[in-house]
Amino acid sequence: MRVFVVGGSGFLGREVCRRGVDAGLSVVGTFHGSEIGVPGVAARRLDVTDRSAVRALVAEVRPDAVVATPYRYDDWTVTADGAAHVALAAAEVGARLVHLSSDALHGGRPLPYADDDPPSPVNAYGAAKAAAETAVRAIDPGAALVRTSLILGEGSKQVQLCRDALAGRAVLFTDEVRCPVDVMDLADAVLELADSSYAGLLNVAGPDAVSRADLGLLVAERFGLDATGLKTTTAAAVGVIRPSDVRLDSGRAAGLLRTRLRGVRELLA
Repeated sequence: MRVFVVGGSGFLGREVCRRGVDAGLSVVGTFHGSEIGVPGVAARRLDVTDRSAVRALVAEVRPDAVVATPYRYDDWTVTADGAAHVALAAAEVGARLVHLSSDALHGGRPLPYADDDPPSPVNAYGAAKAAAETAVRAIDPGAALVRTSLILGEGSKQVQLCRDALAGRAVLFTDEVRCPVDVMDLADAVLELADSSYAGLLNVAGPDAVSRADLGLLVAERFGLDATGLKTTTAAAVGVIRPSDVRLDSGRAAGLLRTRLRGVRELLA
């Protein structure tokens, strides 16, 4: 199977490339800024905001499956328009599409979110991810759309944020709850879906719900760091509009996939 990974130089995209090569797949990965740096991956430069370039490259590669991970937190054209361009290009060559979405399109509530709960974004990034889903579903109803959460692993910016807060260089919120997932688990799940016929929305996140502040304490314990200096606050106290209590119910994914989605407490034990 030939897999085309859009955003192959990103944290998740690079891991999808690496796990794909390890599984014996033919992998083509795209980058825009930094190189991918994974042996065995055919790297191609691509700007996802250029629809003609996306269509031309996908038509040239003619992949069996496309894994779409492009996003930029503060850029609608990359996150929303880019996703639509990739979906259109994949549909034109008949490729299987797995689109990576985010729990950030939910606003937060006491009850866990099911796979197909409608978006309720509270900021521009969440709205862009919701728009991306709408475009992908309209273009390719057979695509798999993966909603995931904070991604952990070697080099994770989420772990680095915790380290920074422990050193007094950043602040973690006590009122923002998420379900972290390991980057290898997520990459394996994505590749499973690329080789399946699953269509529609699917939550793929860890089973443990923790606040960002609690994640900081777990990181401190895992790496033997002093937690007494951990800086915490609430998003409400600093006037930041962010998703609050966003717990993804990944029960369907747990029953569907061979990949076991480990919880953050196991990951950082």
